[in-house]
Amino acid sequence: MFYFGADYYPEHWPEERWIEDARLMANAGFNVVRMAEFAWAKMEMIEGKFDFDWLDRAIEVLSSSGIKVILGTPTASPPPWLMSKQQDLFLVDSDGVRQTYGLRREYCPNNPLYWIFTEKIVNRMAEHFKDNPAVIGWQIDNEFGDRCFCSICSTKFQKWLQKRYQTLEELNEKWGTIFWSHVYTEWSQIPVPLAILRSQNPGLGLDYRRFMSDTYRDYQKFQIDIIRHYCPSHFVTHNLMGFGYNQLNYYDNTADLDVVTWDNYLRMQWDMRSYIDPAKAALNHDTMRGLKKKNFWVMEQQSGGGGWEYVAVTPKPGELRLWTYQSIAHGADGIVYFRWRTSRTGTEQYWQGVLEHHGNPGRRYLEVLQVGKELSKIGDLIEGSQVHTRVAIMQSYDTRFAFQVQPNHPNFSYEKHILDIYKGFFHNNIPVEIISEKDPLEGYQVVVVPAMYILTEETARNLEIFVQSGGIVMFTPRTGVKDETNTVVNIKLPGLVANICGIEINEYVSMAVDEDNQVKFGLPELEEDFPTSVWADLITPKGAEVIAFHTMDFYTNQPAATINRCGKGKVIYIGVIGDNAFNVSIARVISNMAGIKPLMKTPPGVEVMERWKGNKRLLFVLNHLSETQEITLDGKYLDLINENQISGIISIAPLNVLILKELINKNI
Repeated sequence: MFYFGADYYPEHWPEERWIEDARLMANAGFNVVRMAEFAWAKMEMIEGKFDFDWLDRAIEVLSSSGIKVILGTPTASPPPWLMSKQQDLFLVDSDGVRQTYGLRREYCPNNPLYWIFTEKIVNRMAEHFKDNPAVIGWQIDNEFGDRCFCSICSTKFQKWLQKRYQTLEELNEKWGTIFWSHVYTEWSQIPVPLAILRSQNPGLGLDYRRFMSDTYRDYQKFQIDIIRHYCPSHFVTHNLMGFGYNQLNYYDNTADLDVVTWDNYLRMQWDMRSYIDPAKAALNHDTMRGLKKKNFWVMEQQSGGGGWEYVAVTPKPGELRLWTYQSIAHGADGIVYFRWRTSRTGTEQYWQGVLEHHGNPGRRYLEVLQVGKELSKIGDLIEGSQVHTRVAIMQSYDTRFAFQVQPNHPNFSYEKHILDIYKGFFHNNIPVEIISEKDPLEGYQVVVVPAMYILTEETARNLEIFVQSGGIVMFTPRTGVKDETNTVVNIKLPGLVANICGIEINEYVSMAVDEDNQVKFGLPELEEDFPTSVWADLITPKGAEVIAFHTMDFYTNQPAATINRCGKGKVIYIGVIGDNAFNVSIARVISNMAGIKPLMKTPPGVEVMERWKGNKRLLFVLNHLSETQEITLDGKYLDLINENQISGIISIAPLNVLILKELINKNI
């Protein structure tokens, strides 16, 4: 079953309204809602006095209209009576300031008292709803991730370090604490890396980020175990925040979940620009799919402008539908809009829902209703279909954390670097999966490894085996700089992969922020000049073939990019950071080397994605532009939405979607 619904807060509205809400939801084709993740005070207004009767009634109203329920554990937003018990329940931020009551997620995830009350509310909820046939799953908490720097976390961190390193001698050696005379003689001497430490020991900074990520995984697992004890047939998830969120290791933190879900917002108050980058949303989806190598849900799909203090830019007519189908095209098996109705009170008064404040159906509801009607026709075809990719981009949360400690350059962002490389494939309509440095590489033909700053022997060995077996790997600057303790390696870069790259980097240039350079390629299929910025590696070939040169500054005519044949495969090293045209060209060249063709050639702004069911595929064509575009189909297709056969040159309207079924099936 394809799940389609909204996040619903019946506690915000008079009970007599619930029946009308359920009717409108059913009319829109909804079959699921998420509830209760912010309702702790409603379920336990007074300590120890639990009230689930109202939630039972709300679930019954929804169930009578054929709507299933995902319940959220309410620990992201504790009631005042709990947080007033003691000050150290509150999280301390990186500035050393303890938070106060009034927002959400203000709790310390290591506080023992908070765990006690978490156990009580989750136990009571799970026991109460375990046999309710309308409840199909659980969401743990809500959008985990704020780091705490309190004394409780400090003590926990010291114990975490003791388990990791066993002895202080080992920790001092790995962190290099002899520098600045920081040699620790007691575990209790080790601080937390507050922001006031403008330049912190790299080992300390990386390990604290690992520790806090592990902390949230432990807290999540604590709740998961309770849910699974009472509700073994229900699925358990947590709503993540996409590729852009870099406070947690999402590969680790989703290992204990049954399904990945995430929150997809494109127009929010923090970015009031008119342009929405479809590649950024696509990267989010592909990252979420890559966490468990299977389809995901969008637990909060944007249904209107997202605003708190400001009123965000309103989605244009057609954008909600377009974004929904982009989610589905990249592997979503469930779409849950946030929220059903815009709240009249509280911080999110201007975070628009499917319905406006007044609760009457309007433009957004009609657009969602249209999607519901379309899904009723094609949902069976989507159900069970998967996204297949032959290109992977490897990211590392250890590397993310390490770059948070030392960004290396004011204009360098690891996340943006990955996004820029991803865009190269996106604009060529070549599907990509985002994988971790620990994932198996079988099944891919191309693996791109951007700036793998923290490079372990295991990762280097896996990449070597992949190349020797016929794969193509591409590396970029700042690869192999550090080991897993965030210590700089004592060999020439790119460190552990220098041999398979067939190069050495004897010098690198951190470029002035107001200066650029240029690189000239000399490949038969790529004889162009491109501007470069931020970083330049000066490469010495050690068996590799030079394919590009720097053209300016003191390193003019020095090698900037190489290709090395290694076993049955090839290794490409790109020693510069280029612009969008550069990344699009590199993605095209690399894909051609692997024999990977674009799904379809389209004008810029028209995205193509596919999902497979056996040897049958669905092709999604999405026009992200405000103008009609023409595309040329490579065969005969059935337009599933309009129920007509199409071929040749066709037009796709602004912000519109085509879902196509091949009339002649092709093998993958």
